[in-house]
Amino acid sequence: MTTPSPSSPSSPSSSSSPSSSSLSSSSSRERVLARIRAAVAGAEEAPDVPRDYLTRHVPDDPAALLDLLHENLADYRAQVHRSTEDGLPELIGRVLDRHGARSIAVPPGLPERWLAAAAGERRSDEPRLGPYELDATDAVVTGCALAIAETGTIVLDGGPGQGRRALTLVPDLHVCVVRAPEQVVASVPLALPRLDPTRPLTWISGPSATSDIELDRVEGVHGPRTLEVILVTGRASDDEGKG
Repeated sequence: MTTPSPSSPSSPSSSSSPSSSSLSSSSSRERVLARIRAAVAGAEEAPDVPRDYLTRHVPDDPAALLDLLHENLADYRAQVHRSTEDGLPELIGRVLDRHGARSIAVPPGLPERWLAAAAGERRSDEPRLGPYELDATDAVVTGCALAIAETGTIVLDGGPGQGRRALTLVPDLHVCVVRAPEQVVASVPLALPRLDPTRPLTWISGPSATSDIELDRVEGVHGPRTLEVILVTGRASDDEGKG
């Protein structure tokens, strides 16, 4: 008869049940927490964190805010355009055509007139597009919840005309419309009170980009390779913008 060696899988000394591992982890956690409680016992209450910092760093000037947003969006390698409301459909059509977009994802609630000049096939996300359909879609056109000038950030909250998160992460081209001045704020502290934290917020600063340890930049890995932003104002159309 062969006696199991200490290294044998059947040896009690070489294995432990999941329950014993859980108990060990739990007791270790309790020991660590007990030491922390003992260390801070009798310590004074932490002081209140001062909240008197600046909530903005630029003047309250709508035109200056829009210029700053434009500059910072372009700095993040977004393509930025200016348009009037009347010129918006034609500009969207030109942008889509320039990228050769043959199919366009359409989120629920997107104004129909925005795509009036678009030549590509419109693919409504109502009912939802399947993962293979979405992956085969060239572009998506959306609005936004707001845009932050100081950081060059666009925020989506899944509201009408914006759609679910996957809709703006899978297609390689995202065309996003920002209405100025009503959707433009100066800073993150001014943006937060206008956003609902229970909604699915997506914060976008330029096209998707990542880099490896050698700092080689690669775009389009975690989201759209190309971000086209259209700033809509009541001023004369300047769809070529500044960049």
